[in-house]
Amino acid sequence: MLNAAFAVVMPALVLDALVGDPISRWHPVALFGSAADWCFRRAPNNGAARQLAFGASVLLGSVALVGLGSAWLLFAVGSVAPVGAVLVGVVLFKSSFAYRQLRQTVLQVADAVRVSDLFGARRALRALVSRDTADLDAEQAGSAAIESLAENLSDSLVAPFLYYVLLGVPGALAYRVVNTLDAMVGYHGEFEFLGKAAAKVDDWANWIPARMTAGLLIVAAWLARAHCQAAFRAALRDHARPESPNAGWPMAAMAGALDVELEKLGHYRLGTAGRGADAWAIRQAVRVADIAAGLAAVLLIGVSLL
Repeated sequence: MLNAAFAVVMPALVLDALVGDPISRWHPVALFGSAADWCFRRAPNNGAARQLAFGASVLLGSVALVGLGSAWLLFAVGSVAPVGAVLVGVVLFKSSFAYRQLRQTVLQVADAVRVSDLFGARRALRALVSRDTADLDAEQAGSAAIESLAENLSDSLVAPFLYYVLLGVPGALAYRVVNTLDAMVGYHGEFEFLGKAAAKVDDWANWIPARMTAGLLIVAAWLARAHCQAAFRAALRDHARPESPNAGWPMAAMAGALDVELEKLGHYRLGTAGRGADAWAIRQAVRVADIAAGLAAVLLIGVSLL
């Protein structure tokens, strides 16, 4: 008889592959984001210490509520109907990760770049990046799409998988809470101190997943007959160029794998001055990411069968 972990993992993976991550206000992450936004609208308007304390309180409260609440829900349902607990676990675990939607959006950018539809490329990019896309040219749009694909492969897939392995469904959801709060407020801007706690914990939480993702991309580059050795060298050489202590690892590995230069104007350049990030490069990035995602899924399935 298959164990409960496998019974949760396989349907969740199939759901993401077939359905993706439907945009809905009833999605668990969307519901949490709305609740967090309600909290942040009531944050102190000034005072670094007060904002830091408020942000840390929201973070700790959210992680405890979601982590312990999901654990209690699974236990409560399982004590009445074990099959029901598995179904709830599938839905909750699936809400912690997403790849199909990421992949489709990146391909939208590739299609727009291929036909020189800069407006369409910039519009699709708004779902992927927080930077201003209004003045990006075709290669800059392609670079942003590839960078986002590599970074989100870590944040939206590998990291939730890792925390599921370590802490089950509550762990994967707790990670998603931290990552969502970091995306909402982060380090800089108007909410710098309000978001410091979430940003710092997100850095810690993604330390291992980012490096794991770089490794998966290097292996994927070899399997895709791309530039495996260049991916390894770029990851070691360029990972510290972005401000994030983690995002540079998968982004640099992807740049090396494709033999392209990825650039965020005024911030960093990754990879060597090979060809530009054109539509072909974006599609090749998706191919490499697909293999890396498949490797991550195989590892997750293997662990769940233990």
